[in-house]
Amino acid sequence: MSESLLFSPFKLGRIQLKNRVVMSPMTRNRSGGNVPDELVATYYSQRSEAGLIVTEGTSPSPNGLGYARIPGVYSQAQAEGWKKVTTAVHGAGGHIFVQLMHTGRVTHPANLPAGARVLGPSSIATPGQMYTDSAGLQDFPVPEEMTETDIERAISEYAAAADLAVKAGFDGVELHGANGYLLEQFLNVASNQRRDRWGGTVENRLRFAIEVVKRVATAIGPDRIGMRISPYGVFNGSTTDPETDALYLQLAERLSALGMVYLHLVDHSSMGAPKPPEALYRKIRSTFRGALILSGGYDRVRANEDLAAGHCDLVAFGRPFISNPRLVTKLQAAASLRDPDANTFYTPGEKGYTDYPLD
Repeated sequence: MSESLLFSPFKLGRIQLKNRVVMSPMTRNRSGGNVPDELVATYYSQRSEAGLIVTEGTSPSPNGLGYARIPGVYSQAQAEGWKKVTTAVHGAGGHIFVQLMHTGRVTHPANLPAGARVLGPSSIATPGQMYTDSAGLQDFPVPEEMTETDIERAISEYAAAADLAVKAGFDGVELHGANGYLLEQFLNVASNQRRDRWGGTVENRLRFAIEVVKRVATAIGPDRIGMRISPYGVFNGSTTDPETDALYLQLAERLSALGMVYLHLVDHSSMGAPKPPEALYRKIRSTFRGALILSGGYDRVRANEDLAAGHCDLVAFGRPFISNPRLVTKLQAAASLRDPDANTFYTPGEKGYTDYPLD
């Protein structure tokens, strides 16, 4: 029985998933003008065997469009584009959440529309460089430290985007609290050195994420909300501190009390990041009463082992879905998987996106 748990149904809030395989959110940079189109709809519908699809990071604000050609969900044109996607996925028997990703300081003016601003909790630049279509690699700029007005506006943007997403047909939203983006920027001491009610103590660093969840829950209901977090992640300049475990445990407790439907824990150690302590994962599992998704270098065997042990309810797969659109069928058959072409992960067009064989 344990070998088939991955392929058993699961009730997630308002929806019934046909299996416990989740397609992880993966940035693919195919939305010209930041609006998803028929090509994007084809890509997701090809992968609708997954019990749940979580889209690529999608900005709730013009200020959050950190990368070239990523989609947003703050305009009517974007909502109409996403409606094509949700209709295609639902028509193929799948379910889909949009991942709301405000990149905060992880951006460059060349990737932002006119009038947008580079914002962060503190005026501390992200280490390194980022790609822009117009000027190639550029140093990260120093962001403007967000004022109370900026913070309130950002919280409102998350709620408005969630409402627009549900109206566009999404089954729910995943708030991106990982990988060094805006929610994690407030959580993390490397990017948040404020001394007001939004920084310093664990309670204060949690405040922005909690307020976003509360506002989004008012807009669409807590049973349509998940959050992705990456304790011990190092992407985009994030770091750990002596209070890291306490912060994430308190976050799990607060999110559970708010009735959020799932928590998505990502372990980036397969990509070189430090491995989160097993004890922290187990404490989060016992603290958070909603569904738990685990992600990070999983295969069929390990996924079933963790499900059988009760460590999680759902397991997310990332890159294998890129080159194996019908990954669930392949996992069920224990078939060999096709390797993806990393050179086309972030390039425009159908190559390396919708042209992988459907077998």
